[in-house]
Amino acid sequence: MMENSKKMSKRTILSSMEEIVNYAKMHSLEPEFFQKADTALKFISKNLSLTMEESMMLAFFFENSSSSRIWVSNVASMINVSNIRIISMMNIADGLIKKGYLTGRENKNEEKYYTVPTKVINCIRQNLPVTPVKMADLTEDEFFDRLNEIFEEDDINQWDRSDMVRDLVKNNMHLPYCKVMDSYDLCSQDFLLANVFANKLVNEDDDNIGTGDWEDYLHTKSQVRRILKSLKDGTNTLIEKGILEAKSEDGVRDPNYYHFTDAAKEALFPDMEFSSSSATVDKKLTSYTTFAPKQLYYAPHVQSQIDRLAELLQPEQFKHVTERLSENGMRKGFACLFYGSPGTGKTETVNQLARRTGRDVLMVDVTQIKSCWVGESEQNIKALFDRYRKCVKEMEVAPILLFNEADAVLGIRQEGAQKAVDKMENSIQNIILQEMETLEGIMIATTNLTCNLDKAFERRFIYKIEFERPTLEAKQQIWKAMIPALSDEQARSLAKDYDLSGGQIENIARKRTVELILSGNEPTLDQMREYCSGEILNSKQEKRARIGF
Repeated sequence: MMENSKKMSKRTILSSMEEIVNYAKMHSLEPEFFQKADTALKFISKNLSLTMEESMMLAFFFENSSSSRIWVSNVASMINVSNIRIISMMNIADGLIKKGYLTGRENKNEEKYYTVPTKVINCIRQNLPVTPVKMADLTEDEFFDRLNEIFEEDDINQWDRSDMVRDLVKNNMHLPYCKVMDSYDLCSQDFLLANVFANKLVNEDDDNIGTGDWEDYLHTKSQVRRILKSLKDGTNTLIEKGILEAKSEDGVRDPNYYHFTDAAKEALFPDMEFSSSSATVDKKLTSYTTFAPKQLYYAPHVQSQIDRLAELLQPEQFKHVTERLSENGMRKGFACLFYGSPGTGKTETVNQLARRTGRDVLMVDVTQIKSCWVGESEQNIKALFDRYRKCVKEMEVAPILLFNEADAVLGIRQEGAQKAVDKMENSIQNIILQEMETLEGIMIATTNLTCNLDKAFERRFIYKIEFERPTLEAKQQIWKAMIPALSDEQARSLAKDYDLSGGQIENIARKRTVELILSGNEPTLDQMREYCSGEILNSKQEKRARIGF
């Protein structure tokens, strides 16, 4: 009695399974097997809350658990019975699947195979009870918890992991995510990749997915290279179907990082809000609070236009005007052109308008939009306007879209362009023209040159304001405002003798301040005149044609 008691105290789930398997190998499924294995079967049944038959079948599958694909034939050959005998018992395996002890899937030939989940293996090795993992009829939170668990499992090949995810999706078609993901009809590889992105987004709040986030889930490095190439050139199914897109910064695509498109997010995650969305938008904008107040001087007729524009851009007034325009079937967006010589205050006027009206500024670095890669410049400009539309939609006060020094963008399009560069610039201009037609917000373009302004652009700018070089009186005011230490006579003398823009006068004021800091002495009028002479570049240089944007 004591020996039996001692033997029972040492019994574990694992040792009981080994005992069952050994008896089955000796006696197949003959009555003698059930007689000898009775104690072990009862032990497993009690500890795992399984039937005797389920306990037996689990032991058979566990013996083959080193493989991620266990076939009926594996079990049949192990205990020397026919495949038919085991097939007739697969209802028992189905019961184990429902209880979370097995997973069952089909390969592309619709042949069913089984896997013992890693969690089950770990529990049994430690002689612990197995908490069944619910895989069907899950809530949204439960679903994404299961999805994360699948991606955290080690020692699973890409095909099995893809099958596990697909089973999870198929068993939860009541969820919008599963219904939409299934409707994409993706191959195993693309399906796995899409779900990696979903897992990163939902469980890690990561909307900036690089190669390092998904390459470990693929079988070979060559697969990684092929997928990366197809993402970059836009031939990947996930790109073609509008599920993924490259990340963009200031309108420039980053071909190394991707995320779900807005359309895909809305379809897949209709009830979710991602904290990174609006935060990302805000981070990329220049806040109106960063612009310090600055007195600018304009000719009277320019001043009146600026004041009128500032009145329009006040949030409440802007909302009222756009609503009325919409009611009358007119375009709601406002495109403005500020043109004139360098240093006349075009960009600073935009900053001050933003400050006065509480509007952030999305400034376009036009030089970064252009790319040497065929088609990428066009994608960059589209991404820029997509980003601006998102800002307008998500923000209470629409920001200003600023194309600064956009001379080449606004140039006359090349008829019958043959060179790749000309074709690219024509394409960019056509995209901008189309976007201006549907603009919902405020776009301001600044340029030094208007002689080559395309007529199509000209008619799309509702406000066109010329920034003239300041008059003698205006220049005198600027000198006094920038350098209060100047007498009225000195300020007028400098204004009369030097045809400088407001920006050039500001440069001189900065030089004067630097000298005052370094020497402790106020520069003399002669020194100020030297600064003025140094500010005026050679006339040949002034006439040199601008290059690029």
